[in-house]
Amino acid sequence: MEGLAADVVRIAAANILLVLCAHIVLPLPWTPVPITGQTFGVLLVAVLLGARRGALTLALYLLEGAAGLPVFQPLGLPGPARFLGPTAGYLFAYAPAAYITGWIVQRGVTPLRIYFRIHSNAVRLLIALIVGEVIIFTGGCAWLAQAMRLGWSNSLRLGALPFLPGELIKMALIISIVGGLEFARAKNRNRSSLSGR
Repeated sequence: MEGLAADVVRIAAANILLVLCAHIVLPLPWTPVPITGQTFGVLLVAVLLGARRGALTLALYLLEGAAGLPVFQPLGLPGPARFLGPTAGYLFAYAPAAYITGWIVQRGVTPLRIYFRIHSNAVRLLIALIVGEVIIFTGGCAWLAQAMRLGWSNSLRLGALPFLPGELIKMALIISIVGGLEFARAKNRNRSSLSGR
């Protein structure tokens, strides 16, 4: 039961993180898609919780938004109508992105491993984050192109390109957070082994 209780606490904490990240928002006048902290939250949750827990957290987050809870960034349509607006494609991509990003991190498997030997956890993490970003922005741009009828070139111009610098910063932050957690974990292990002697 301790494992289930711990999972519930982790998922609840991750959900709070997602809501907080969603409320970091900066509207851009030339695009219907604002800059938010949501992709940072999605990818951090995926990396920290893994594939299944990460995807479950994102599915619950989307259900909360569909039920009308104020969990999404505050500038869009309310409740279920958000899934018809310009940011719907990004939202639909969150759970698959979390699953695949978490899976790559958990397994230490990368698409490039077929061609290169990848030993560095940082490189694996970076590849997982890039894959997650590609999934999210592909979903977002596909929705803008098809459902919003903006066409692919406009969708890329309005739904991906303005966000690239910010996404690089978010990925760097996630890598730093994970590195800090790994350092703290290793330091704690060293203390435990020394005190056990």
